[in-house]
Amino acid sequence: MLPLSEREVSPEIIASCRTGDRDALRVLFDTYKDRVYSLSLYFFHGDESLAADVTQQVFLKVITNVDRFKGDAAFSTWLYRLAVNACQDAARRRKSGAIVADRARLEGFAASSSQEDDYTRAQNARCVRDAVSALPPKLRMAVLLRYFDELSYEEMAQVLHCSMGTVASRLSRGHKMLAERLKGVTGAGG
Repeated sequence: MLPLSEREVSPEIIASCRTGDRDALRVLFDTYKDRVYSLSLYFFHGDESLAADVTQQVFLKVITNVDRFKGDAAFSTWLYRLAVNACQDAARRRKSGAIVADRARLEGFAASSSQEDDYTRAQNARCVRDAVSALPPKLRMAVLLRYFDELSYEEMAQVLHCSMGTVASRLSRGHKMLAERLKGVTGAGG
């Protein structure tokens, strides 16, 4: 995967977006939609509908607020900040408890593997998703940005509006909580 800095759209595209150029907005959307959706999907424990809603909200904010992007940081940093805020806002709105695990997706098994192996892999993946989604939001977002979007500590600090030391602390605490919750998962099927 390309580093975040190599996935940037040109300043000309951003300038065209500010004037309402639909083609430029399409380029922007096509460049970043999968990243925003993926981040949202993992944040909300595989809830595709909620991830799609959050992604739509983020790009509506981009379209209506692109003139607020000052260029002090990379565009992707600004966009990730919008995505983080949208995820946290949606989580607060749904704060009636933990996000419930989505239905098992057993129909997607690969034909070349045995059903037992596929089931074990699906169960392990669900355990990991459950463990990540059970993390407090600040720790969860740090883990998602680092391991699913491969942001550097510096990029994460910009997106999360905190110091690199805070990023490291959140990741460390997240790692410890995940290790505790996932004890025995990797060796459980074999």
